Amino acid sequence: MIEIERKFLVNTLEFIDQSHKSNKITQGYLNSHPERTVRIRLKDEQAFITIKGKSNESGTSRLEWEKQIDYTEANQLINLCEDYVISKTRYLVTSGEHTFEVDVFHGDNEGLILAEIELTSEDEQFSKPSWLGQEVTGDLRYYNSYIANNPYKNW
Repeated sequence: MIEIERKFLVNTLEFIDQSHKSNKITQGYLNSHPERTVRIRLKDEQAFITIKGKSNESGTSRLEWEKQIDYTEANQLINLCEDYVISKTRYLVTSGEHTFEVDVFHGDNEGLILAEIELTSEDEQFSKPSWLGQEVTGDLRYYNSYIANNPYKNW
């Protein structure tokens, strides 16, 4: 239940040709408080509710709990979410023994592309693809819960 991940900006679209899968994602926040977030996510024809706790000091680790829920009910819950609902396409890209999740944001967050990698420990080594840019792990501006209320177009 502890999520360990690092987050990066993406420099180029080269990752698209390297991806082995993509999904359309819509997500909203029932609660975007930094101490705990509650998210509803529609991913293709599946739906999930996720609760995340506060990140540790480095921004690398935090408690995460997620369960699949009924798609129709999740669609109804999206209507209860805070003001802005995020739309993005997620690409899965294998690099070495890891998989990067690369999110290309749409709508008011157009132009923002973020890559995340989940790790088994905070000091785990991984290979960095050439398209990977500046690390933004722990920078609250790049949390989805932040951009849901502060769209990238307004930065």
